[in-house]
Amino acid sequence: MDQKHTGSCLCGTAKFELQGEFKKFFLCHCSRCRKSSGSAHCSNLFAPGAQLTWLSGEEMLSFYKHEDTNFARTFCSVCGSNVPTDAKARGLVVVPAGCLDTDVDISPQAHIFTSSKGNWDDGFENVPAFEEMPS
Repeated sequence: MDQKHTGSCLCGTAKFELQGEFKKFFLCHCSRCRKSSGSAHCSNLFAPGAQLTWLSGEEMLSFYKHEDTNFARTFCSVCGSNVPTDAKARGLVVVPAGCLDTDVDISPQAHIFTSSKGNWDDGFENVPAFEEMPS
């Protein structure tokens, strides 16, 4: 089933539309994803054969590909937010879940590259949770 999703970067410069279906949703703990996100993992959706259309800000995007790997990131050069990467050679669009402005009907399917996760990335279920910034 073909779906339509929209999204944007943090500052709103880059806006996009994606026509297609998310087939995979992985939480990647590899060192490259940790470094690019500044967090425990990246939350990436994979849409094989999807059509990515930039509605605005395409000229402000930067692209980075790590040499000799499949790791690549497209990001807004204004705010630094990760946005979709059209991996044409691989026949798919990789979408950072956090840049979507629409809901998705797929849940994360796996944590991947867990052998690379940070030594502090454990036991989160025991950490207090707050709906807003605690005082």
